[in-house]
Amino acid sequence: MPFPSLFVSHGAPNLILHNSDARAFLAGYGRLIGRPEAIVVNSAHFETDMPTVVTDPHPEMIYDFGGFEPELREVVYPAPGAPKLAEKVASLIGDAGLGVETVDRRGYDHGAWLPLALLYPDADVPVVQISVQPNAGSAHHMALGAALAQLRDEGVLIVGSGAFTHNLSAVFQNIAQEDAPLETWVKDFADWTTERITTGARDDLIHYRDRAPFAVENHPTEEHFLPLFTALGAAGESAPARHVHASHQYGAMMMDAFAFG
Repeated sequence: MPFPSLFVSHGAPNLILHNSDARAFLAGYGRLIGRPEAIVVNSAHFETDMPTVVTDPHPEMIYDFGGFEPELREVVYPAPGAPKLAEKVASLIGDAGLGVETVDRRGYDHGAWLPLALLYPDADVPVVQISVQPNAGSAHHMALGAALAQLRDEGVLIVGSGAFTHNLSAVFQNIAQEDAPLETWVKDFADWTTERITTGARDDLIHYRDRAPFAVENHPTEEHFLPLFTALGAAGESAPARHVHASHQYGAMMMDAFAFG
């Protein structure tokens, strides 16, 4: 059986330090789906103009944040890279006509190491990182995922790591209250999107920016939502979708996750 593709909301970097429903979900879900041969992760915090694949055999850590607990900078996720798989990933993307580049040195940003450290804490699964193109849109990322779909049959887990909603201005207004009530405009967007995901309404999803209620308010910029489309594309045209986690923090940050296929 092929692995599903996943979209996970990675939250704030300190998610890994504190108990929450989202942390508990990530910490248990890797055991539920089993250990893959390798992981390909599309992180919202790796932004480039063209799809870029990391061939680094030994990625180091990137602490791409400030203002959080100092012990976060002591977190190390020593999972190896997978240069041969990375070259295959680049070839598949290129064959799909999307254009592609490779980079031989890049560490794990928190969009990669945070969810993976919870899903697979032994850090024994090789990881390949691919970038998001924040100005390329949803259809492009759907195609990016589709280019990688065959890897799932080879035991590769494809993970899109972003955020189901990502309006940081609204989050910071409630930063002192993690369990603040969910804003209505956040719930309306999440309900609309969840219904389209679980019923396979891909055309609506691709055009979410125009069709979803409060789309721009929930995603003032798109980079944290685009990994959803990579995961969706990697599952194939008619793959079933499962809403495997739902929770929220700070009144505006949805931490939902979906499995496809």
